[in-house]
Amino acid sequence: MSGFPIITADQRLAETRGVKGVLVGRWGLGKTYQLWTLDPGSTLFIDIEAGDLAVKDWPGDSLRPRTWEECRDIAVLLGGPNPALRDGQPFSPWHFNEARQRFGDPAELAKYQTLFIDSITVAGRLCLQWCKGQPQAFSDRTNKPDTRGAYGLMGQEMVAWLTHIQHSRDKHVWFVGILDERTDDFNRKVYELQIDGSKTGLELPGIVDEVITLAEIAPSDGAPYRAFICHTGNPWGFPAKDRSGRLDMVEPPDLGRLMRKLGAPEAAAPDKTSPE
Repeated sequence: MSGFPIITADQRLAETRGVKGVLVGRWGLGKTYQLWTLDPGSTLFIDIEAGDLAVKDWPGDSLRPRTWEECRDIAVLLGGPNPALRDGQPFSPWHFNEARQRFGDPAELAKYQTLFIDSITVAGRLCLQWCKGQPQAFSDRTNKPDTRGAYGLMGQEMVAWLTHIQHSRDKHVWFVGILDERTDDFNRKVYELQIDGSKTGLELPGIVDEVITLAEIAPSDGAPYRAFICHTGNPWGFPAKDRSGRLDMVEPPDLGRLMRKLGAPEAAAPDKTSPE
């Protein structure tokens, strides 16, 4: 009997552990432009939004999934199969083999250390569109569309997709999302991820290590400036979280620099910073 597969402290400390984060912000602040601060030789741009005009000259590689099935195929090829899942289930060994037949040898993806996924908002729309065509989205009694069933299935699908990508332990993963601003019943500003349904937005902060908001700060004196907001208890109420403990509340709007501070200097583009 071989005993329990215990991972020793030395083994755990020697493991390569990628940074997992979500970068959110309003339209037009330069979220996608952050690609310029990352190493193009080891970064894969997963362009779900088809909004790459700001980075059309960026010299790195990209993938452009157009359907939810393609998003799931890319996730299983990047993260590998989950041996606990059965044949026919997404992210199972069966799914991995099916995706490999469609796209080829996943070993070609091994050279990428950073995945820049833009955007989770559009991925959610693709997922919901797919969910609306599934049996769970129709009433058992009337066979009419069941909106609650579609949104329930979407929540399950999105969380499973995000979690599987997050389990790519040796890769850095950044999900990009659009931040919505609204006013609550007490006339206070409330910020939340723009995505259909509520389950994904509620669970995403628990899945990733870092939640960073790219925001425009308007000080009482001086000109407005862009910055990364990194701490939960920030005075503006922006969504943020730093599990590493290495970041200040406000950091320069440069993802490559942030990665250096998080202990991943190889992910940053050499001598490149994002524009002000």
